[in-house]
Amino acid sequence: MPSSIFREYDIRGIFEQELNEDMVKKIGFYLATKLKQKVTSAKYMAVGYDARTHSPILKDWLSSGINKAGLEVLDMGLVPTPANYFSNYVEFDKKQVDGSVMITGSHNPPQYNGFKITLDKAPFFGEEIYALGREILEDTQTIENSTKTISIDAKDKYIDYIVEHFSKLNLKGKKFIFDCGNGVAGVVLRDILDRLDISYDILFEEPDGTFPNHHPDPSDESTLKDIKEKLASGEYEFGFAYDGDADRIALLSKSYNFKGDILAIFFSRFIENPTVIGEVKCSQIMYDTINTYGKAVMYKTGHSNLKVKIKELHASFAAEVSGHLFFNDRYFGYDDAIYSTFRALELIADGFDFDKEYESLPKVYSTDEINITVTEDTKFPLVEKLKASLENPPSFMPKIKDIITVDGIRVNFEDGWGLVRASNTTPKLVTRFEAKSQENAKLYENSLMRLFEQIKEEV
Repeated sequence: MPSSIFREYDIRGIFEQELNEDMVKKIGFYLATKLKQKVTSAKYMAVGYDARTHSPILKDWLSSGINKAGLEVLDMGLVPTPANYFSNYVEFDKKQVDGSVMITGSHNPPQYNGFKITLDKAPFFGEEIYALGREILEDTQTIENSTKTISIDAKDKYIDYIVEHFSKLNLKGKKFIFDCGNGVAGVVLRDILDRLDISYDILFEEPDGTFPNHHPDPSDESTLKDIKEKLASGEYEFGFAYDGDADRIALLSKSYNFKGDILAIFFSRFIENPTVIGEVKCSQIMYDTINTYGKAVMYKTGHSNLKVKIKELHASFAAEVSGHLFFNDRYFGYDDAIYSTFRALELIADGFDFDKEYESLPKVYSTDEINITVTEDTKFPLVEKLKASLENPPSFMPKIKDIITVDGIRVNFEDGWGLVRASNTTPKLVTRFEAKSQENAKLYENSLMRLFEQIKEEV
C-alpha cells in the first residue's frame, strides 16, 4: 500500500484502491491505540462521516479497528466536520469524547475519502501521521469485523449551540442565498436559519457524494457560477458557499468574493487587541492592516498547523485564503464554515459594509493559486532546489528584499511577493503572486517560473 495516503494534515486516498478494508481497520486500531497512550483513562472515540457514498462503509471498517483496540465507538452519523470537532467539547449522556475521527474526502473528487483526526482536543498530524503510517504498513495482523457502536446526537447539540450563540441576530428585511454543493452543510444549515428567523434560499442542499451539480470547492471560482447568478438577481444581500465537509466558506456580495485573508481583516477589527495567524498565501495587505491595531503572524498552510499555532500563541483568529477560518474568540479555535457564516451575519446585522470596507483597502493585484503538477517524490526536492538557486539569483530576477521559508519559499520583492510551496495533499507545487501593479505581479510570476524551468530538470 502507498505511504502517500499518510499526509501532513490527514489521511486521504482513493476508496478501495488505497483505503481498503485491511488498511482502514488498521488505521482505526492504531489511532485508538495512540489515543489510549495520550489519555490513559480514554474510553470513547467518536466517528462521523460526510456525504460520500463509501463513507458509511469506511465507518464500519474504522469501528472494527477501534473496537479491536479496546475503545468504544460513539457514532454521530452524517455530520459536518465542525460538528465532529465540536463533539470533543461536550458530553453525551455523561460520555466524554476522548478523540474523534471525521471520515471525509473534503473537496477531493468523489472517489477519494479520508480521515481528519482529533486526539485529546488536538489535531493528530505531521510526523504523528507519518509514524502511524510506518507502523501500519509493517503490521501483518488481520482484524475481524466488529462494527458495534453507540449512537450519539452530535448534530443537534451542534445546532443548539449555534442557535443559542447567535440568538440575538436580527436580520429582518434581508434575504441570503446559500450553496451547500451537495455536501454536509445541508444537514444543519436549514434548522439553524429557521430557528434564527433568517430569510433564505438554499442551493444543492441534499447531501449527495456524487456531487451532481458542481464540485464542492468554493475556492474554485468556477464552482460559484450558480450562486453568483442568484446574487445578480438582486433578491439576496449576500451569498455563502461551502466545501464538501463544511469547514471552508466562500462569502460573496453582489460585487465581490471575499477571500479568507480579507475576511480576517474584517473579523479581527471587532476583536480587542487581536493576534491573527495567517498562512504564507495571505495577502501582505492582511498582515500590514492587522498590524496597525493588533498583531499578525505568518505561519504554515494547513488546518492542523493553524489549529496548533492558535493554541500555542493564544491567538484570537486564524485564516487561510481558501476559506478555512478559525475563531478562538468566543469559540474553540478550529475551522468551522457554519459558525463563520453566523459571525459574518452578525456583522451584517450590525451594519458593517463589506463592499465599502474592501474598497477602502490598498489596491494590489494578485493571482489565484497557480498549481504546477509534479510528483510526490519530486515536489519537496524541487522547492529545496529553487531555494538554493535563490541564494545567488540569476540576473533576470528582480531585486529581492528577503525570503521567508516558514512554508516553501515566499520571495519578497520591492513591490510585492511571489510564493512557491509544495502542496501537502496533492502532487503539485502551489504558486501565488501579488504586487501593487499588474505588471509587477506578472514580472514576479514570470521570473520565478523561468528559474523553476531551469532547475526542474536537475531534480
